[in-house]
Amino acid sequence: MTNIYKLHPWHGVEIGDEAPELVTAFIEIIPSDTVKYEIDKHSGYLKVDRPQKFSNIVPALYGFIPRTYCKEEIANINMKYSGRTGIQGDGDPLDILVLTEREITHGDIIVKAFPIGGFRLVDNNEADDKIIAVLKNDDIYGQWKDINDVPVTIINRLKHYFLTYKQMPHKAPTCIIDEVYGKEAAFEVIKASMTDYNNHYKK
Repeated sequence: MTNIYKLHPWHGVEIGDEAPELVTAFIEIIPSDTVKYEIDKHSGYLKVDRPQKFSNIVPALYGFIPRTYCKEEIANINMKYSGRTGIQGDGDPLDILVLTEREITHGDIIVKAFPIGGFRLVDNNEADDKIIAVLKNDDIYGQWKDINDVPVTIINRLKHYFLTYKQMPHKAPTCIIDEVYGKEAAFEVIKASMTDYNNHYKK
């Protein structure tokens, strides 16, 4: 019998049997969105978080990996590699950017993607990693197997978005990217977020 209720995108959708090499991603916003949408954790529906600040437009499909969570294990990995102390996980599912040469016209969809790297980002002393992935079966971007395959101009565009998307005039920036890491490090982060999810939500 098929499901008669909508699955919660965070808890009801499977991450995929091949994770972390191939993961399911739930897309919340796309590059043409001038409003930042995010999942309502209680209902599973998209909600308006805020209008995008100034000229900040997300440069790739942006969402999260279902059945992941950023808490103790994610914080420990961040401190291990960054040398920081007092870091906590941000309490959200693990964020993901999905690169594709095809135009996808709306969010609130699930896609399959191959993680190839990520950003070790800290926002107000909270670990807030951003996994970078390529859409499965993408004829152009699918040729990129690791972060070093991605042109530096694209990496800089992604970095600029996250370093400025919360920035307000006359206020110090809150987001810092300590490292751009490759595929194997991305796998480690995804596994840690899966462990955090199991530790907090498996019951």
